[in-house]
Amino acid sequence: MTEKTKVAIVGYGNLGRGAQTAIARTNDLQLVAVFSRRDPAQVSLVDDTVPVYPLDRIDEFADQIDVVILCGGSKNDLPVQGPDLAARFNTVDSFDTHARIPEYFQEVDEAARKAGTTALISVGWDPGLFSINRMLGEAILPDGQTDTFWGKGLSQGHSDAVRRVSGVKAGVQYTLPSESAMERVRRGEQPELTTRERHVRECYVVLEDGADAQEVRQAIVTMPNYFADYDTTVHFIDQATLDRDHADMPHGGFVIRGGRTGNNSSQIMEFSLKLQSNPEFTASVLVAYARAVHRMSRLGQQGAHTVYDVAPGLLSPRSAAELRRDLL
Repeated sequence: MTEKTKVAIVGYGNLGRGAQTAIARTNDLQLVAVFSRRDPAQVSLVDDTVPVYPLDRIDEFADQIDVVILCGGSKNDLPVQGPDLAARFNTVDSFDTHARIPEYFQEVDEAARKAGTTALISVGWDPGLFSINRMLGEAILPDGQTDTFWGKGLSQGHSDAVRRVSGVKAGVQYTLPSESAMERVRRGEQPELTTRERHVRECYVVLEDGADAQEVRQAIVTMPNYFADYDTTVHFIDQATLDRDHADMPHGGFVIRGGRTGNNSSQIMEFSLKLQSNPEFTASVLVAYARAVHRMSRLGQQGAHTVYDVAPGLLSPRSAAELRRDLL
């Protein structure tokens, strides 16, 4: 039997929890430890047979870990942990601050090349799977236009903004793609769409006792940088309904490339996701790419990489011969 790839998780929030359950569904990966900045006694794992250690002890386990999955946040955690851990381990992360990816890549690449490790950054579905499909669309249909739509998805940042409004006890916000805009893109019109035309926003709000619903609604729909540029609908519900119907973290979206070929033939390429749990799916992508990172490391592919640099076959637990026989 082939020896399993030994994986560690750094950070145990929703993403780390999803990574643990994703690894448990594989036959070729083994979770050897979880590392956290919190007191290990306060970290409750889905499978508590896996040990939890303080993050500052991770170097003690260098010879027991093939690849580390970084499950921290992009704002504060990964900018520090990414380069730091790539200097000692093979790593994969989901850094998703799009504007800072080139800068982050350089920092991780410098650390990984000095250490001779392999680091894969910005893995997930966007950036990640959507990035691949945007690239494929441009490469195959150079005379065309790519449109990305997100949702239906629960936005954590926008939900926090809703909850900060005076009079709001609790609430969530969903981003939804505009069906009419997507249909125009699917027809090959290649429209120039405004922000308002691409997406709409829906809020589900539980009011504080005595709060004025109209004042709350107005404060939300006119909020700059969050809702003012979108058609926003506010639904008022009770706490029980919020708890029952809005506890999941769904998300998803569409990448659509419309273009012309040959005798001006219209061609459409589309990739879509419909996710009941955003963090669980993102974690599943990270786990598949962790397998690839270990293989790339053994092939001597050092330094930082992105999904554009990973051969698709490296993601699969199957051999190349099995893939040719069964899936090609």
